[in-house]
Amino acid sequence: MSRLLHLSASPRGSLSESLALAATFLDTYRELNPLDDVDTFDLWDGTLPAFGPDAAAAKMTVFAGGVPEGAEARAWQRAVDTFERFDSYDRYLFSVPMWNAGVPYVLKQFIDVVSQPGMVFGFDPVDGYTGLLTGKKAVTLYTSAVWGPGRPATFGSDFQAPFLRDWLAWTGITDVEEVHLRPNLATADAATARAAAHERAREAAGKL
Repeated sequence: MSRLLHLSASPRGSLSESLALAATFLDTYRELNPLDDVDTFDLWDGTLPAFGPDAAAAKMTVFAGGVPEGAEARAWQRAVDTFERFDSYDRYLFSVPMWNAGVPYVLKQFIDVVSQPGMVFGFDPVDGYTGLLTGKKAVTLYTSAVWGPGRPATFGSDFQAPFLRDWLAWTGITDVEEVHLRPNLATADAATARAAAHERAREAAGKL
C-alpha cells in the first residue's frame, strides 16, 4: 500500500484549472488504488511555517555540524515537522499554476522549508549534493493562462516547469510524470486542450 500526498499551490478553489486537473487525477487514482492513503496539503491553509532569520541561521548551524538553540531550535523544529510530514509519503501530486512565469511563492516557501541538509539532501565537498528522497514517485500538473510552447516572448517565459523539475531531480525523485494545460486563457479553443489535459491526468494516475 502506498501513501499519496497532493501538494496544492493554487488559492483559487473551484476556479482553478490546476485544482480541476488534480481532482480528475485523484478521482482516478482512488478508483484504481482504493486501499492507498490519499491526503492533500493545501499550501495556503496557514500551517506552512515561515523560513526567516532564525530558520536560516539554524540551517547554517546544522550545515556546519552544530545544534541549533533557542529561537533557532524552535524554527528548525518547525522545518523538521514539515519535512517529516512530506517524507512520510512515497507518492506526490503537485498541482502548480504559473505565476509571473514561475511557481506561486507559497510553493517556493514549501521548498525552502523542507530543503534541508540531512533531510532532502546530503552534501560532500568533493562530490557535491546527493538527493535523499529516493524510491519515491511524483506527478506534476502545470497550468498557464497565457504562456504556451512555441509562443513568442511577448507571451511570457517558462520558469515554472524547469524549476520544479530540477528541484525534484535534486531531491532524488527522478520518477516523474508531467501533465500540461497551456494556455488556458489566451487561446481560441481552450476546451480541446483542457479535455486532452484531463485525459493525460487520468493516464498519469494509472501509471503512478
